[in-house]
Amino acid sequence: MARVLVTGSADGLGQMVARELIEQGHEVVLHARNARRADDAVAALPKAAGVVIGDLSSIDETRGIARQANDSGRFDVVVHNAAVGYQEPRVETVDGLEHVFAVNSLAPYLLTALIERPDRLVYLSSGMHESGDVVLDDLQWVRRRWSGSRAYSDSKLHDVILAFAVARRWPAVLSNAVDPGWVPTRMGGRGAPGDLGQAHLTQVWLATAPSTPSGGYYYHLRPHATHPAAADPEVQDAFLEACGALTGVPFPG
Repeated sequence: MARVLVTGSADGLGQMVARELIEQGHEVVLHARNARRADDAVAALPKAAGVVIGDLSSIDETRGIARQANDSGRFDVVVHNAAVGYQEPRVETVDGLEHVFAVNSLAPYLLTALIERPDRLVYLSSGMHESGDVVLDDLQWVRRRWSGSRAYSDSKLHDVILAFAVARRWPAVLSNAVDPGWVPTRMGGRGAPGDLGQAHLTQVWLATAPSTPSGGYYYHLRPHATHPAAADPEVQDAFLEACGALTGVPFPG
């Protein structure tokens, strides 16, 4: 039995991942951005071991999530599932950061840096990451003309960069990224063509299979091509440094 934290598990793919893990007999802690959503999450998955609460758009609240997680005991696995979508307007967070980057990119970095190191990390990316750009001098979309879809693509590329950087920096940790496909969730939309029944299975496999690789990007249980920048150690290190500067939390050695 593994002890697993799944972020963004009040609904959607995160809830599907959490439900499957619970049904397999694992101890699962949920995450929701506020108390109301936490109540909904627990009502949907009453056999969950608990829930941590905090808004990932806030650096302070994300730190709080990490504290709650650590106070509850060490996790074997953390699944970084939470995200906002590709049709978002440009909104600044309480920290003055562009919110797609803050939730999709910076929050997984900060949780990775602050939560006691687990055995496995799974980061939810997207096929849209392949059209993302690494623009480390304009992560907040101040200089560039705003595009919600491009901002989302960039953020999902960041997640692959982070997964690969962790695999390289922490060789004892199995760290991978996942494309769940374009599926009909609240974020994906009703018209999404993908198979919702398959969308959560790769995350569950990477979280629990007896022997899994590290430093990979997967789609429906199979390795998949990824953006070439994701495997560049210089890009990885520059991204970690940028996130460390924004949060005041350098990536642990």
